[in-house]
Amino acid sequence: MAQLINGKEVSQRVRESVRAETEAFKAETGITPGLAVILVGDDPASKIYVGNKKKACAEVGFNSFEHILPAETTEAELLELIEKLNADPAVHGILCQLPLPRHIDERAVINAISPKKDVDAFHPQNVGRIMIGSYDFLPCTPAGVMELIHSAGISVNGKNCTVVGRSNIVGKPMAMLLLHENGTVTVCHSRTKDLKAACLNADILVAAVGKAKLITADMVKEGAAVIDVGMNRDENGKLCGDVDFENVKEKASYITPVPGGVGPMTIAMLMRNTLTAAKLFNRG
Repeated sequence: MAQLINGKEVSQRVRESVRAETEAFKAETGITPGLAVILVGDDPASKIYVGNKKKACAEVGFNSFEHILPAETTEAELLELIEKLNADPAVHGILCQLPLPRHIDERAVINAISPKKDVDAFHPQNVGRIMIGSYDFLPCTPAGVMELIHSAGISVNGKNCTVVGRSNIVGKPMAMLLLHENGTVTVCHSRTKDLKAACLNADILVAAVGKAKLITADMVKEGAAVIDVGMNRDENGKLCGDVDFENVKEKASYITPVPGGVGPMTIAMLMRNTLTAAKLFNRG
């Protein structure tokens, strides 16, 4: 039976650490870290995320700036807002909630955010720095996964690691972070010929594809650590991950639940990135 890695508990520890560091930083510099969140349109899930980020900012002692824009906002209008936020000294982190409406070029928006305020770590400059291992920010979800792995006392060094999913947001940076800690990394995707074999080889398995219960017990090595990044709905409309949790937990040594695993870590790591951005701003 697998040991549960509780993301709620670990994320709370991260937030408490950020809050303590923020209090010390404010006392020393008089600067309050500020996070600006932009939401274009009225996607219900995105609205919930924005609300959660606002609550987290209040909890750790940050200023929070919300910019809720109508769905018909033009790309030019959005880029103009980003330019203003780039120049605003009270704003240390800028996050534009994805996905954006179809008429707006996501890449242009990501590129417009100053790399120094890019607390999502999506800007090409920050992505390149992650590749070479010399970075200020890490993408929040992969950083959260690493925090969970460390919290459980799992060493990546020399382990076979399989990442299922190759998105720019999770899969690719996840592979880099495991590689930086001397994991031997396999990245799988929709064209992988034998997904089961790649998963069975993994001492650490990270599932991040967004397909409910894709990873079944017969695909998991006995004693593997299984990290589930997926957030889906099963046939009954119940929240579930990419891993068949009930059956896989019988074989794994460690496993994250959905909900309550990786999810809470994403916002906690966003708070850490925003504090880092404020500290970098203070250094000039």
